[in-house]
Amino acid sequence: MQSRRTPGHRSASDGLLDDINKAIIEQLQQDGRRSYAAMAAAVGLSEAAVRPRVQRLLDAGVMQIVAVTDPLRVGFRRGAMIGVRVTGDTRVVADTIAELAEVDYVVLTAGSFDLIVEIVAEDDEHLLDLINSRIRALPQVLATETFVYLRLVKQTYTWGAR
Repeated sequence: MQSRRTPGHRSASDGLLDDINKAIIEQLQQDGRRSYAAMAAAVGLSEAAVRPRVQRLLDAGVMQIVAVTDPLRVGFRRGAMIGVRVTGDTRVVADTIAELAEVDYVVLTAGSFDLIVEIVAEDDEHLLDLINSRIRALPQVLATETFVYLRLVKQTYTWGAR
């Protein structure tokens, strides 16, 4: 049986997530701007040894280094999570929705919804257009339920690596 994996995706069994790489990930989760020298000191390697490890983790898609913002505080006035029920292959619908620029999170789920989609919109009119004209208009979409964000209380990415 062949496993289905995203190109560039590696599993922990591929040997990429050894204890040192896990420690590097944790260092970057605490501070994405941490220097190679500081990480090297923390994990017990040289700076020259840490640099390619970080690059391999990035290239493999294990992690990415980005500035995380609160969308509501940088000009986007409406954030929402949308539960989507579909017919047919959920992966096809997920891929189509994931192509929308306003979508920053798509997961296939089990339970009441087939997909959970997070959207960041400029305002309520923009959100309405996205839901009605671009998501609900897809022929495989049976229903949506929208959960509008009022305030971001907590958002972290420091769960480490297992």
